[in-house]
Amino acid sequence: MTANDRIRTTHIGSLPRPPALLDLLERRQDGETVDPDEWDATVADATRDVVERQAEVGLDVANNGEQSRVSFNWYVADRLSGIDGEREQELWADLQEFPDYAAETFETDVIDLSMQPVVTGPVEYTGHEDAKAELDGFEAALDDVDADFEDTFVTSASPSVVTATHVDDYYGDYEEYLFAVADAMAEEYELVADTGTTLQIDAPELLTVGHTGEYADASLDEIEATTRLHVEALNEALSNVPAEQVRLHTCWGSYEGPHHLDTGLAELLPAIYEADITGLSVEQANPRHQHEYRAFAEHPVPDGWDLIPGVVDVKTNVVDHPETIADRIERVADAVDDDTPLVAAPDCGFGTQAGLGMVHPKIAWKKLDALAEGAEIATERLY
Repeated sequence: MTANDRIRTTHIGSLPRPPALLDLLERRQDGETVDPDEWDATVADATRDVVERQAEVGLDVANNGEQSRVSFNWYVADRLSGIDGEREQELWADLQEFPDYAAETFETDVIDLSMQPVVTGPVEYTGHEDAKAELDGFEAALDDVDADFEDTFVTSASPSVVTATHVDDYYGDYEEYLFAVADAMAEEYELVADTGTTLQIDAPELLTVGHTGEYADASLDEIEATTRLHVEALNEALSNVPAEQVRLHTCWGSYEGPHHLDTGLAELLPAIYEADITGLSVEQANPRHQHEYRAFAEHPVPDGWDLIPGVVDVKTNVVDHPETIADRIERVADAVDDDTPLVAAPDCGFGTQAGLGMVHPKIAWKKLDALAEGAEIATERLY
């Protein structure tokens, strides 16, 4: 994907959406009819704006900011058949100890994060039109801006984040459900790959499985086995996509919470390394996990892979100092082999759930400015 001559920069998919677009997304979620022309124009303007701003920041690898999506994972409810209704979800294990905090923190006008979509019939991919519109809109924005990015990427939800956040009321067998979703999502992966852009698989559940639902009290062996199963399903879905065109993002959940029950990175890296990808994005700025750069020394990154460490926090409105960002990059560089290319990024997206922006939009862009500056400092130190 990249040459190892400097620290390149990217981000992890979602970027702040403008108020006009958030309003339309809320109305659509509430079941209101939105004028198609107004929707198309608003999405096009928002997409063009985030592409232009990424160019101004100086990011090397850019995307469409997920502007038209209601969230990084629940957008699939509009692209898969068999999904009908919602059901209240259980709080994650770390948040169950702090229910008052959770109730205050996760309020959004656009989507109700206490509810999950329900699968009531066979899951098949029906989102070709929406996916094509999103891809065409990104291409149009790139043409309008005429930016000189090194590469571009488009995100897509992993099979197992779909199954983790969409309640199964149809299949009754988890593996059957998981692989049915994998078969369906494979169509979206191939649509993205066919454009020539890099496909980013969003798979936080590879690390968060240990503190969600039925796995909250599971042993490490059980958690590791589940992660391997999830990677197996992903690999099946990626069977027609070249590994050289795929990067994967995983994290411990893009939310400001205690995170004291998170599974360690070193325990699950070997299972994640089984994925058919060539780029891996993992949080490294999260204060709970900043020490885990050591995991890459214990479990070296596979040959031919880019490592995309998160070196900018996305959960607070503190703008990371460029020197601090450079320090984070440098300690990861010291832990990996010299020939492992590093691409600096934030920990996660800045707008993973529409309407729930932990970081103010203007500060989010300031953080991306700091990312670019920090990468330049790290390049001077390392090369």
